[in-house]
Amino acid sequence: MMLSTSHNSTDFSQDQRLLAANNLTLACIARGAPLAQTLACIVNGIEDQNPGILVAILLLDEDGSHLHLGAAPSLHQDYCRAIDGIATDIGTRARQLATDAMVQITTEDIEASRFWPGFRDLTLRHGLHACSTIPIRSAANCVLGILIAYSQKSDQASDKHRQAIVDVTALASIAIERDIAEAKIKKAEDTLHESETIMALAIEGSGTGIWDRNVLTGEIHYSTGWKAILGYTDSEITNRIEDSYTRVHPDDLAFVQATMQAHFDQKTENYVVEHRIRCKDGSYKWISSRGKVVSRDMEGKPLRMIGTTTDITAMRALSDRLQQSVELITSLTNEVPGLVYQYQLLPNGDAFFSYVSEGIKDIYEVTPEQVAANAALIHQIIHPNDFANYCASLDISAASLMPWHLEYRVMLPRQGLRWRQGDARPRRLQDGSTLWHGFITDITERKRIEIELQEFATIDFLTQLPNRRCFMTRMEEELARIQRVAGTRTAVLMCDLDHFKIINDSYGHAIGDLVLKHFATILHDELRKNDTVGRVGGEEFAVVLSGVGAAEANVFAKRVQKQIAETPFVEGDKTIPVTVSIGIAVMNATDASADACLSRSDMALYRAKESGRNRIEIAAD
Repeated sequence: MMLSTSHNSTDFSQDQRLLAANNLTLACIARGAPLAQTLACIVNGIEDQNPGILVAILLLDEDGSHLHLGAAPSLHQDYCRAIDGIATDIGTRARQLATDAMVQITTEDIEASRFWPGFRDLTLRHGLHACSTIPIRSAANCVLGILIAYSQKSDQASDKHRQAIVDVTALASIAIERDIAEAKIKKAEDTLHESETIMALAIEGSGTGIWDRNVLTGEIHYSTGWKAILGYTDSEITNRIEDSYTRVHPDDLAFVQATMQAHFDQKTENYVVEHRIRCKDGSYKWISSRGKVVSRDMEGKPLRMIGTTTDITAMRALSDRLQQSVELITSLTNEVPGLVYQYQLLPNGDAFFSYVSEGIKDIYEVTPEQVAANAALIHQIIHPNDFANYCASLDISAASLMPWHLEYRVMLPRQGLRWRQGDARPRRLQDGSTLWHGFITDITERKRIEIELQEFATIDFLTQLPNRRCFMTRMEEELARIQRVAGTRTAVLMCDLDHFKIINDSYGHAIGDLVLKHFATILHDELRKNDTVGRVGGEEFAVVLSGVGAAEANVFAKRVQKQIAETPFVEGDKTIPVTVSIGIAVMNATDASADACLSRSDMALYRAKESGRNRIEIAAD
């Protein structure tokens, strides 16, 4: 049982560390950290969660023919140098699949490639086993690289390891895409003005360029602002349309040409396209181009087209980063074993959950949609004995803006009685509302362990009776009761098994332990519900008989002696007779402590022993 508890506690701790590692990676991405640093952060997070597993991220170069080392902080430098720049045919396969959005290059594709056998042999020569290989894909299903997990044992990997690697490839994809390309966002353009002159005046200085294309001659003229977007001066760029196509990113060229042709064929009212274009320095920018054929011949063929181009690189990058961050954080919170939530209390007393993670299905056995419609649904789940404390603690947190922390029980249809721990930090909004951001987790197992530990601290392991510490606590409570209530009586008995050392020496300590358990059972069975028994020494037991005097205690003691005489201990073919000596004392309201009465009963026990054993002696008041 304790091993299972440790395993569950470790799982919970690992989940917490996984969330922290992913948050650290997100922070690297958000602040624009170097790619190598972000990838190393991802690798370190995987290795921390999977002891015995080493990880490397290899990046596919632009033409898809070589893999370059992105991050492998734990691998030997000799091996890192050996794999950095290794030739591969993965890019060829990826390009074959790129035209079909429903087809993805898989782990099996990588391991079936011509590159893989040589790579695997190289890895084995360095004392490693490549136990899992996951492709890192972009949002457009392009292969950006591969993530490889290694171990020094061929059977080290597990499905859990592989799943952990798959789960973080989204983070790696975000980091790599941010480094090699900027995202895409639409920006509304000013409509084309009737006059070229008016359009130029309106756009002047706005960061937007103008182009004017003669479709028949293949000439295209660019404004100064258009050329400036790409870093050119007026004299550094030609006016031929075929030259303009060489600046379009190869992956976007077919789309750009098809969109242009569709407008020429009058299938679209306007030409609208967003694509990457090469600048003078060789880098690529994202642009939004809008245009319209302004004149056609008698057959409808285009003659002249005018349009605008706007640099949307920064806006697209920002939009994509925000969207990816939102999606990633939502995904991460949904994977956390617990409930991540946002709860708002309005000044009029109404309350609602503005966000709950998927963990609410396990924590409260309801759906996010259910609590969004009725936040009070949670009140019906909380244990009735804990509900008042639950509400009061939230009220105190709202009034003082102090963090909310509470351990409470819930009654669930499927799981039954469970323990929950809630932690949240409140802040006051401008309208007077209180907003909590919090986390609720399952602590049922922890509570079970706490109860077990409490039992270990108070129960004698062999006899399962209260130990001396617990028994003395009960005696102190009984003394306080008789001091508080006049005329109350309580007797204390000390019991000692006669000649127990001889039993141990003759039959062994294992049999001796069984004799102790046998007597403990007899003693326990003779008690009333409000009496207490404990093992206070090796073969010594003590009893508190509440509400009785010396005479009744003497009757109880004789009954115990009779019962032990009639039921000797039997083990196999061995029958071991056992007798017990008993000392009795009555607890007095004038006793300074429980030890005083216990000492009197112990002295009475001593007299019983000295008088021949198997006797009962009563201490004088």
